[in-house]
Order: sequence, then C-alpha cells, then structure tokens
Amino acid sequence: MTLSRRLRRLLVSSLFAVPLAQAAEPLVLHVGDQNYYNVRASVEASGVLEGAPYQVDWKHFQAAAPLAEALNTGALDLGFLGDSGFLFLAAKQAPVKLIGVSRQNPDTIALLVPKDSPVQTIADLKGKKVAYWPGAWSQQLTLRALEQAGLPEDHVAFVKLMPIDAAAALPQGSIDAFPVWEPYISQQILFSGARPILTAKNLMPGLSAIAASTPAIDNKREAIADFLGRLKRARAWVDSHTDQYADLWAKKANLDQNVSRHWLRQAHMTVGPVDQQAAADLQSTADFLFKVKALPAPLATATVVDRSFTQALGQ
Repeated sequence: MTLSRRLRRLLVSSLFAVPLAQAAEPLVLHVGDQNYYNVRASVEASGVLEGAPYQVDWKHFQAAAPLAEALNTGALDLGFLGDSGFLFLAAKQAPVKLIGVSRQNPDTIALLVPKDSPVQTIADLKGKKVAYWPGAWSQQLTLRALEQAGLPEDHVAFVKLMPIDAAAALPQGSIDAFPVWEPYISQQILFSGARPILTAKNLMPGLSAIAASTPAIDNKREAIADFLGRLKRARAWVDSHTDQYADLWAKKANLDQNVSRHWLRQAHMTVGPVDQQAAADLQSTADFLFKVKALPAPLATATVVDRSFTQALGQ
C-alpha cells in the first residue's frame, strides 16, 4: 500500500471517529409499573422527566408476581409492588434491594363483599370463596384479618384470581369476597354497589415497595437517584392537582373519571426513603408472613434494604 493510500485511510477513520462516539446509546432505565399503580401516569402528567439525562422504558404488569420475576431476571432496573410481593421475591434471595417506599391511606386497601351480601365481618365468611393472589396485598389483608379475629386460615375458601378477574367475578357471584386495592375498590363501590367490611387500617402497613435490582444499583446509581427525586416531585404535584390528575389518569387507563376522583381524593400517596418506621413495618410484615407459612423461612429484612438513596428521596 502506498504512503498516500495509507494517509487517506487514516484521514477517513479520523473523520468517522467523533460521530461514532457521539452516537453512543443513551442510558435507559427499565421501570416496571403495575397497570393501576399509576406511577407512569403521575410522572408523565407532572412533566417531571423533562430534561432527564436518560430515557425511561416503562413496562406494565397485571400483578406483583410477574413484575417481581422481571426484577429477578434483570429485565427491570426498578419496580413498584406491594411490600409482601417484594418480600416473597427477597425470600428467594433474588438480586434486589428495597430503596424507597410509598404509603397511602390504609382505607384504600379493603375487603369487599357484594351489595346484597349478608356478610358483615370476616367471621361471616366461613366456608365462603375469597379471592387472592399469591404475594399480593389481597393475601396479606385476609390473613391478617383472620388472625386478628382468632380464626384459622382455612376458615375461608381461598380462590386464586388475578385482581382483574376477581373484579368481574364479584358482581357475578362467582366469589363471595374480594380483598383488593384502588382503583378496584372505587370501581366496585360506584358500579356494583360493593361495600368494604374491613380495611387495612390497624391491620397492615400497606407499604408499596420501590425495588431495584442490585446490578442496576451498581451500574445506574446516579440515574436511579435522579429518577427517585423526580418521582417524589410527581407525587407532590398529584396531591396539589388531584382532580386534574384524576381526569388525566382516567383517560389514560380508559376508566370513568368518577372512579379516579373517588380514589385519588382520599389516596394521599407519598414517596419517601426507607426510614426507621418503614424498616420496622417491613420486618413486621415479613415476620407475619413467615408465621402464617406464606414465607418459607424467617427473613431479616435489614439485609434487603439499601438506604443509600435517602438523600435522593428528600431527607
């Protein structure tokens, strides 16, 4: 090869070097949201992601169990699920950590019965069909209510149904009780006349877990911290624009705005760090789930908590 040809090749390669570097793939956070958890909706409606130095790839799930599995396999960097769903995942020694929590009005988790049901208390459900989903609040709420009433687990006939299926089954009479969260509660109350016989108040913490995969914590820490700060601002925006957000969310979820307003006017959802109270609540839930044999072994929850994002969540 002549000297001039070599010089031309070097010149061409140098011209392409800078554009290739500039075309590097942007950082992406893979975030798992449950259909009605509305994390994505609140973030998008509030506009808090504007200017974020990364992209968010949203994944939607019908329930906690498949979202937890996606965290376990590394398909998600972050995921939002109930505390019991997170604990079932952590008990498998999955590579995940609890990095933050969300709380809401405990009355937004309830055990519903049909409008004309004679049932007034958990004791009245003897031998009756009660829907639940493994690892979800529905299981935890029913088990805690039975324990508080001094009743055995087999006092009721558990029927394994995803919430969306149980929502259709209750008005049809296929099940006798539906332990669930919002917006299913408001849907059932407004459209079928269902009524709660108990709520999570004085029964369970009702924590929502903000979980992250440990590889994501190692490799995307700055982006995760930034996202958590924006999420906290999104929740504050929702609290000060409740009806506006309720209407936007209803349109996005293809649900009646009366349902979303009924729910969000009383939800009072907050996002925060895993503080001392949250850590104590998480351990209490793990102890309860082991006691009722829902968890296979005791779990020291301090080992699955990462408090390094406390500053990002506002403290």
